[in-house]
Amino acid sequence: MTTVLLVDDDSTLLKFLSEFLTNADFEVLSTDKSESALRLLYDERPDIIVLDVMMPGMDGFVLASRIREISSVPMILLTAKSSEADKLRGFRLGVDDYITKPFSFAELSARITAVLNRARGASPTPRNLFTFGNVTVDLDRLSVVRDGEAVSLSPTEFKMLRFLVENKGRAISEEELLKSVWGLELAPGSERGYVRRYVWFLRQKLERDPTDPEMIQTVRGFGYRMRES
Repeated sequence: MTTVLLVDDDSTLLKFLSEFLTNADFEVLSTDKSESALRLLYDERPDIIVLDVMMPGMDGFVLASRIREISSVPMILLTAKSSEADKLRGFRLGVDDYITKPFSFAELSARITAVLNRARGASPTPRNLFTFGNVTVDLDRLSVVRDGEAVSLSPTEFKMLRFLVENKGRAISEEELLKSVWGLELAPGSERGYVRRYVWFLRQKLERDPTDPEMIQTVRGFGYRMRES
């Protein structure tokens, strides 16, 4: 069954749209918070995401950008704005379709099906699959397997692991990791501890011996290196 993740701060719309799509034979996940949408994406792996632009805190454009950093899942934006500039902004972020409110539920259902058909009919691309000894990292499916068992990583842990994997064999400074994973510039204070803490988390989950790491190696006085797969 096709799984749809709905993200909208309008609880009434979420309720009725969820009921409509469920009756149309979709499995529906829903949330009114952008942050929990990222967790649902990681945990549930929906087939498509329908998200509203006007969200409190992290809006739909920012959320779409965050999603595209870790996933190629199809996305449809819902918005009360109909300007060409907003639509172009969405498409530049990798959004697959754009629907202006108000809209009919039947139209959205049809658009979901059309976007999925296009995505499934696309030419297959090579899988972003990497193996490091007993650990396999699948960047397309957002999954990590160690000794045949799935490893549960937080979104931040996976984002750091993804960056290390994509730059395997290259020494990466703590400053670069901090900026790439958290979007922060290194400054005096405790920020450097973010990197060291999450490297330790990853080593605990992935290394045979976290105190003598083989995968995520320390480059003394500089940062870290993911060894070649």
